[in-house]
Amino acid sequence: MENNVYKLIELTGTSSSSIEDAVNNALQQAAKTVQNMRWFTVVETRGAIHEDRVSQWQVTVKVGFTLE
Repeated sequence: MENNVYKLIELTGTSSSSIEDAVNNALQQAAKTVQNMRWFTVVETRGAIHEDRVSQWQVTVKVGFTLE
């Protein structure tokens, strides 16, 4: 088993359809520049309201990735 060192970053993803999509949107965008992502923790979930309905989910996650 390797003794890894991890770095944490905090991201906020958004979606008009679901919390899960908001998380995935954040991870997919981060993957363009961040390598070796291994895990995430949901820090905060919130949303925007328009005409008495949820119009957008906003999810903040901490993402851990291994350093090379």
